Amino acid sequence: MSDNPRPSLYGADYSALLASRVSELEPVISRVVGKHCESGDIVVRDCYLPSDISPNDLLAVAATGAYCHSLASNYNYLPRPAMIAVNEGKVKVLMRAETEADMLSRDPGYQS
Repeated sequence: MSDNPRPSLYGADYSALLASRVSELEPVISRVVGKHCESGDIVVRDCYLPSDISPNDLLAVAATGAYCHSLASNYNYLPRPAMIAVNEGKVKVLMRAETEADMLSRDPGYQS
């Protein structure tokens, strides 16, 4: 929701795939939700993912692109994620993840 508001704003539709490992299990219809306690924080409404997916697995949500980064916010005081590009198996960090220190540096009332 804070890093990709497009699904909650106007119903943008994405798909996801399991990126951290290969599963031999049959895929099941799944819903991917975000980290906010909001009913509208749905990243992918319906997609097929392996039935043995677990909290530590890495999912790839393709084609979120630069528009998501420009729309991102620090809602619930969460830092924005890194922007990553993957091409032919090579990963490039386009923009590093925001840190809590980055966020606090903008607060003139914060004393470190």
